[in-house]
Amino acid sequence: MIKSKQIQRPSLVLVIDDHEINRDALGIILEESYEVIYAENGLEGLEMMRKYADTLSIVLLDLIMPQMNGFEVMERMQKDDVLQHLPVIVLTAEKDAELQSLQMGAADFITKPFDMPEIILARVGRIIELSEGRNLISAAEHDRMTMLYTRNFFFEYANRLFKYHPEMHLDAVAINIEQFHSINDLNGRDFGDEVLRTLGRAIKDFLAEAEGIGGRFEADQFVIYCAGQPDYRVLLDSFQEKVDCISPNASIHLRMGVKPWREDVEPLLLFDRARAACNMVRGNYQNPLMIYDEEMRNSELRNQKLLNDLRAAVEEKQLTVYYQPKYDIQCSPPRLASAEALIRWKHPELGTISPGKFVPLFEGNGMIGVVDNYVWSEAARQISVWSKKYNFSLPVSVNLSRSDLFDPTLEDRLVKLVKDNGLDFNQIKLEITESAYTDNAQKVLDVIRRIRNLGFEIEMDDFGSGYSSLNMLSDMPVDVLKMDMAFIRNIEKSETDTRLVLLILDIARYLNVSVVAEGVETAGQYNILKDAGCNLVQGYYFSRPLSPEEFEKLIEKELLIEREKNNDAQRTL
Repeated sequence: MIKSKQIQRPSLVLVIDDHEINRDALGIILEESYEVIYAENGLEGLEMMRKYADTLSIVLLDLIMPQMNGFEVMERMQKDDVLQHLPVIVLTAEKDAELQSLQMGAADFITKPFDMPEIILARVGRIIELSEGRNLISAAEHDRMTMLYTRNFFFEYANRLFKYHPEMHLDAVAINIEQFHSINDLNGRDFGDEVLRTLGRAIKDFLAEAEGIGGRFEADQFVIYCAGQPDYRVLLDSFQEKVDCISPNASIHLRMGVKPWREDVEPLLLFDRARAACNMVRGNYQNPLMIYDEEMRNSELRNQKLLNDLRAAVEEKQLTVYYQPKYDIQCSPPRLASAEALIRWKHPELGTISPGKFVPLFEGNGMIGVVDNYVWSEAARQISVWSKKYNFSLPVSVNLSRSDLFDPTLEDRLVKLVKDNGLDFNQIKLEITESAYTDNAQKVLDVIRRIRNLGFEIEMDDFGSGYSSLNMLSDMPVDVLKMDMAFIRNIEKSETDTRLVLLILDIARYLNVSVVAEGVETAGQYNILKDAGCNLVQGYYFSRPLSPEEFEKLIEKELLIEREKNNDAQRTL
């Protein structure tokens, strides 16, 4: 098959000269090698430049012309973002004009009369070649949307500033647009592009007055490497005002993270910390600015250590599973009905770490499954031990994280866990937080239905925290609602909270599911819940979370009560 050759168009040259004889002379020299267009004065030349800006390769510019001379043309070009990159060769008979022409941005000059065609062609060809090379570099160097630096070039120049200008104490600033994908979805991509261009112009305007450089990496990620500012909130507000002007009907919110200069911290790490600070104020519309400080650095180092040490914690059994009892309070005396497995980390260097410190960290980094698997395994083994030791069946609730629900091996692992430990499926209750049902709810519901059909009981944790709607609740495959402890805390003092608790209990009765009230700490709370018909209670009123050895004392006490009740029944007979 014969491949057709791509026809390459000749470079486009604009000649601006008020004398026809000069235009004709240059045309004879250039037209064999280039496509040539002409203008008779500076004003007409500027119009031609704007018209052919995308295809124009070079401008040959006479200096002495009526209406607008060549110096005025170059001055106008330098102020125009589109035209300032066009190379200019000055046409003049005045040798004295050479220095001023070069100072105003001219790439070269050709003296009149045009009596050396080969030199003219050589100079035009060389300048076009250099310009096209610069344009190729510029295309990679600058983000086309905003004309700020792209990531690689930004860090190249930032590293040069850091290395060769240590006297410039430059801060790292990271800026993001909240929910930018939603702005595109709601208002269209053209609107989103205008938001990006507007923020880019605002950054360039700021840098025109301040020392530094700016970049756009991808989507809505903007960065500035600049001299320290006295008040970054003022800078953020100025950017916010610019984007607010785009449309009064659109909700656009910026957030900013700043890592102040440190002489021993290179730009790449500096911006990692600025972005970390920016991410910490995600969704915080009241205070969208975060300055990275020593406390954040220590927290970041601690978090990284925890991430690094998790595997060792599992292998060395630094993680300990505690058990908090749940009591059935609708019988007398209250009966030990089940327990919740709660994880603790006894770190060899950092001491005991509460789950509130490390669970959100592992959830955010996709490592929570390692913790969950450990808890499931330990809880299943412990249930089996107690069953054999005391002939006592105690169901235990374990957490099922949102990431677990999207693991295709979940069902097989849970089934294997039950069978390997000789348990019944209803001896392990799976707690799923209410918030897990929000995104991709249908897929979550499908997974939970399959697990429940295997025989596992499903508990909805933190019920009432505000995520689910009542019409969704009727479709949710759950056996138990765990009432958020925030409702329990004030039921002795707040009539509103008491009514909310009663409402949740009514909903549970309507759905024919049990309710667990967690966080019960006082006799007053216990009595209100008992009178209202709550099934199960968990909290310090009965017991704090206990080690397996401590928990066995509760089991032994429960067995003793059972024996005494049986003996009483026998004596009655």
